[in-house]
Amino acid sequence: MNTVAGIDPRTATPLAAVTEETSDHQVDAIAEAASAASADLEAMGRDGRGDLLDAMADSVEQHREELVKTAERETGFATGKLDGELTRAAYQLRFFGEVIRDGSYLEATIDRAAATPMGPRPDLRRMLVPIGPVAVFGASNFPFAFSVVGGDTASALAAGSPVVVKAHASHPATSKLSFDVLAAAAARTSAPAGVIGIVYGRDAGSHLVAQPAIKAVGFTGSLSGGKALMDIISRRSEPIPFYGELSSLNPVIVTPKAAAERGVTFGTDLAGSFTLGAGQLCTKPGLVLVPDSADGDRLVAAVRTALADVAAAPLLNERIYESYREGTDDLRANRTFTSLVDSSNSPAAGFTVEPTVFETKLADLHGDDITEIFGPTTVLVRYPAADVESATERILQVLPHSLTATIHHGADEDVLLARLTEIARPTAGRVVYNGFPTGVAVSWAQTHGGPWPSTNSLHTSVGATAIRRFLRPVTYQNAPTSVLPTELRDGYGAIVRRLDGALVLPS
Repeated sequence: MNTVAGIDPRTATPLAAVTEETSDHQVDAIAEAASAASADLEAMGRDGRGDLLDAMADSVEQHREELVKTAERETGFATGKLDGELTRAAYQLRFFGEVIRDGSYLEATIDRAAATPMGPRPDLRRMLVPIGPVAVFGASNFPFAFSVVGGDTASALAAGSPVVVKAHASHPATSKLSFDVLAAAAARTSAPAGVIGIVYGRDAGSHLVAQPAIKAVGFTGSLSGGKALMDIISRRSEPIPFYGELSSLNPVIVTPKAAAERGVTFGTDLAGSFTLGAGQLCTKPGLVLVPDSADGDRLVAAVRTALADVAAAPLLNERIYESYREGTDDLRANRTFTSLVDSSNSPAAGFTVEPTVFETKLADLHGDDITEIFGPTTVLVRYPAADVESATERILQVLPHSLTATIHHGADEDVLLARLTEIARPTAGRVVYNGFPTGVAVSWAQTHGGPWPSTNSLHTSVGATAIRRFLRPVTYQNAPTSVLPTELRDGYGAIVRRLDGALVLPS
């Protein structure tokens, strides 16, 4: 059996072995334990599961120092970044506790028996119920927020669906420690055994997705990795939902007036955004439309100046490192692109790379020239300053769709802004104004998803409605009260319900 170990990306040095790869037999046992836990997890009720999530959040914070130190060794991320991410993960667990205690996510709906223009109607009572055990794939770039203790785990458990996590190869020790922390917290509550499990190794991940006990998959990673898992699902006798966050360029449009009003500030802030986390964020701005004017020139100069103060940084693993080098080398070799930073892909310690930025003209740009490059780089596309609307329309027609689209506008541009919004909205799940897409708040109104290839579904992976991925609707027709969920019984008034078409607020 092969052992599982991380690599220090700052030196490319292997770290101590963490565990062994999970065998197919072990994967089966873990998935079946999750299946066996499903009924008892649902039976805990919303308050019980909320208490479980609170206990997990408390345990994560109690082990903060150990978790952050372990992740720092495996990812090369700064302690401050990891500490903030861990705070987010704990908040996320508690947030989903609040979501399920609120109860509106259930969409509880009652249509009592009645005469209708179509004839007699039976008594119909509908709500969302857990989908069953969920496979969650940890993300390389978020060892906490999108991995074992992350949002997919939190939202699935909140829904009443047990979770089996596939540990990411870039941070196996962090994944194991995170799992141990969550499992210990679950054991101190009334949660059933098997409510959380973990597997290690690529083959184990593939077998997990094929395992009949698994009823949905949450994935944050590459487009190629997502497609490989979708292929496995297509071969199952029972297809299941696959919720993948896959690839995103996150274009930014800067109007001429915005460049005139705050071009230098924008340039500085842009450099901070696309180099944050060494540019390894799914919401990193990968392409920026900049007016071809004196104001645009000042903006570009500000980006170049700001990058001079950004240090080289290690990427998470060799695959990301090689992909970054290949992608930036391809742009350097393309005569229509100019590198604005005097840097090269010369060998450095470990998987360390220097940030860079490229510039090209809109007229010279072709759709296949721009692909997502994971790492600290972006492309500035100069457009004729008098034609921002058609430039935006053209660029968003040739680019693949994204998680976000951002518009930087000036004062008194309401008509133009409305038109740019109209162009941008079909291409993204979140439209940002006069800000930067990096940073995804956990909230009731958040959408972290978008049209293909940013995601392959209509759901968000961040925010309250992320829970919807791991639920399915069930209608009870003429059901005896004894078999109805509490939330669908007559007289229950603790949550928002729709009764005979009318919304009824909690009493």
